[in-house]
Amino acid sequence: MLLNPADRDPAATRRLAALLAALAILWPLLQAAEVKPGALFAADNLKVIGGFLAAFLPPETGIEFLGYLGKATLETLAIATAGLALAWILAVPLAYLASGAGREKASLNPVSRFLLTLLRGIPELVWALLFVRVFGLGPAAGVLALGLTYGGMLAKVYAEILESADPRPARALRQAGAGRPAAIAYGLLPQAAKELVSYTVYRWECAIRASVVMGFVGAGGLGQLMDQAMKMLNGGEAASILLAFMALVMAADGLSHWLRRRLEKPAAPRAAAFGPGMAGLSLGLAAAVLASFGFLDIGFGALFTREAASSMGEFAANFLAPDLSGEWLLKVAKGAWETLAMSAVGTLLAAAAGLLLALGRPRFLFGLGLNALRSVPELVWATITALAVGLGPFAGTLALALHTAGVLGRLYAEALENAPAAPNQALRLAGAPRSIAFLHGTLPEVFPQLLAYTLYRWEMNIRMAAILGFVGAGGLGQLLYFELSLFHYAQASTVIAAMLILSVTVDWGSAWLRRRSA
Repeated sequence: MLLNPADRDPAATRRLAALLAALAILWPLLQAAEVKPGALFAADNLKVIGGFLAAFLPPETGIEFLGYLGKATLETLAIATAGLALAWILAVPLAYLASGAGREKASLNPVSRFLLTLLRGIPELVWALLFVRVFGLGPAAGVLALGLTYGGMLAKVYAEILESADPRPARALRQAGAGRPAAIAYGLLPQAAKELVSYTVYRWECAIRASVVMGFVGAGGLGQLMDQAMKMLNGGEAASILLAFMALVMAADGLSHWLRRRLEKPAAPRAAAFGPGMAGLSLGLAAAVLASFGFLDIGFGALFTREAASSMGEFAANFLAPDLSGEWLLKVAKGAWETLAMSAVGTLLAAAAGLLLALGRPRFLFGLGLNALRSVPELVWATITALAVGLGPFAGTLALALHTAGVLGRLYAEALENAPAAPNQALRLAGAPRSIAFLHGTLPEVFPQLLAYTLYRWEMNIRMAAILGFVGAGGLGQLLYFELSLFHYAQASTVIAAMLILSVTVDWGSAWLRRRSA
């Protein structure tokens, strides 16, 4: 007698329906991303990429070039630090206005919320490109771009952290007659301080990577040096720049990890670990920020002159009349669909590769591989993958997959290490193979966390996918780059609006999926 599969597994029907739905969604995304694995093994592409990679050896070690490299490395670090300082100055008041924390009624400021969405919805590379058009080449564009985008990101997360804290201390202070600022300062900040500082340190680590990417549009630092080396097909210089950037990212990761570990300690041990205490740390951070602004020598006073204001106003006015013609909207819609496909397929490929790398042994060797993957910016990967498979969305998809595999692999490895060991051990003691014990004992315990990490990364990848077209990887980025290069501001305005709408839509969809899986 044949049994219905649903009799053996009550969830079989639901799982089959979910699988069919996933395939129905994935197939058109694969088509839009132009995924053609065979292109990786085409003879012409292999010859081009082989010659390019062979030129990476040996790395350039000339004294003159190393001097330029050292200055660009310091400039990248200074841009990230100064940009995050500006972001923090912007984020604190915006988080206060946008958050419902400390209010007697949980009313939110819709204007502040919209401003946060606008700031973080437009990728920092787009802000940098716009500022380069206004202020010219140099680090000022990168610092301002980081300040705006990361200001929106920090403010949103700060507001959410304050809202998730226990509201009773703040409520008691308000009932005793204290104002909202005092209620937040004394009722909520002591609870949330560790998480707020930890997230800020993490964002500084991300800002270092972002500052390299912005160099590709002339915003200074290692990215600008890398862009020049790539355009000249100078593999030796590119190799040296990549090695310097990987060393910088790993050093920033190590410092960021050390700070976050210290913040996780109880109050007394933490004070001992920091030596002179938080006051000394704060002074050190302030000194680093001042040194960064001094090294860059931006001269922000020039930005507030009448000439600069007139230039910015004239430039911004060009974007106030977007092109809404049917033909152009259709072209933008196609670019948005390509961008969505690149982000979704790239994230899925990265999730699969990241999980395999997280499970790899020896752990130290695979850990180095993960660091190498995520240390190379997506825009650099896109330049390399475009040589491997040609221009188009597939190059962008591969670039996102390679970089994100390193990011997710590290996060997955930490989640798996922290997973409860009892279910897996019970299955192993019952005679189950290692693979079955992992699939049924460990994976179900950490799956919600792995899914949350993947969805969060998808939110970031949609913004990056929107700008990979700057190096020929298709999507909205390629449209924007062409239109700005031709000074077609009305068309560029439409593309930027599409980027913002797409980013907000993916954020909403990701949040909805996280709530459903919680």
